[in-house]
Amino acid sequence: MRSKLARLPLLALLLVAGCAPCQAPAVPALEYLGQLQLPPNSTFAGTTVGGLSGISYDPGRDCYYVISDDRSASGPARFYTVRLSVSERGVDEATVTAVHPLLDESGRAFGPLDLDHSPPVVPPDPEGIAFDSGRQRLYWSSEGERLTGAPPGPTPLADPWVRIAGLDGGYLGRFAIPPQLAMSAQRTGPRRNTTLEGLTVTADGRLLFAAMEGPGYADGALPDQAGGALTRITAYRLDADGKPRVPVAQYAYPLEPATAPAETNGLTDLVALSDTAFLVIERAFSTRPTVRLYRAEIAGATDVLRVPALAGHPVTPMTKTLLADLSATPGLDPLDNIEGITLGPRLPDGRQAVVLVSDDNFSPRQVTQFVVFAMAAR
Repeated sequence: MRSKLARLPLLALLLVAGCAPCQAPAVPALEYLGQLQLPPNSTFAGTTVGGLSGISYDPGRDCYYVISDDRSASGPARFYTVRLSVSERGVDEATVTAVHPLLDESGRAFGPLDLDHSPPVVPPDPEGIAFDSGRQRLYWSSEGERLTGAPPGPTPLADPWVRIAGLDGGYLGRFAIPPQLAMSAQRTGPRRNTTLEGLTVTADGRLLFAAMEGPGYADGALPDQAGGALTRITAYRLDADGKPRVPVAQYAYPLEPATAPAETNGLTDLVALSDTAFLVIERAFSTRPTVRLYRAEIAGATDVLRVPALAGHPVTPMTKTLLADLSATPGLDPLDNIEGITLGPRLPDGRQAVVLVSDDNFSPRQVTQFVVFAMAAR
């Protein structure tokens, strides 16, 4: 599948409020370059190309791995390989070159939801994807499931997870999840559809970070228009033998309040700049979502891995600085449900391409778009 659209004009973005013109910014400067939208109802190899919720760049092959959050409803849980022609003009062309189902431990694709089966079949909700260039494999996350409105009987549950996959989608292993992420039929653990949303691996392959979209029940209320909230980012150390490991640390990330008319706000993805710094997407979903990019730092943040409840517990959260408000970026129109971010190739002028993708929720009223920014060399 190939798509070509007219490029949007290059437009500079005002960055940090209060910085004098003569001062160098303390955070990476971002410039919006342009976007490309896939045609509506795009298909590839019998699947609908939609619900794109995470993206990760493979510099060796100059391609992107893009995961769909289809819960095996219109096709098996899957990811796509996409080639993007990225330049100072934005993105000129997008070509989907392959699709791979994500396989379970037995080597089978995940089937659709089936509550009549014994035991019930509950497919994953894929959200995040991260490419490990050193080990030539992928990590991917699922938000799990908590079906409280199911027919009478035990509530069908599926814990969120982080799994390892080959570049063909084959199962290679899984990571242990912290106890705060275990699903429960009670109002404990994570809320439905607000668990493991973002995933990133550091460039040196030493650390993997998995971010929750929003707070669990014990961590407080969801962000709303009256106030923000704390969510969790979990760190895993990736040893030389490549075996899955338990979490080594966890940090509280401060979410902004929701912006009207959105009811809530959440973290949809992140990408590592180093072992301690990240670009983070926050998105408040509405007719025109509010989407902001932050630079976040672990700095002196409290390790909350063994803190069962953030609500009422004194913690030092991660620090963050607003880099870009996509909702107020001139020329970035339309703006849809941005859920994925990755560092793309270096541009000819030395700057780093930052590539984002939107999740159209398989809705005819939304679009799938690839959005490109340029970030000053670090």
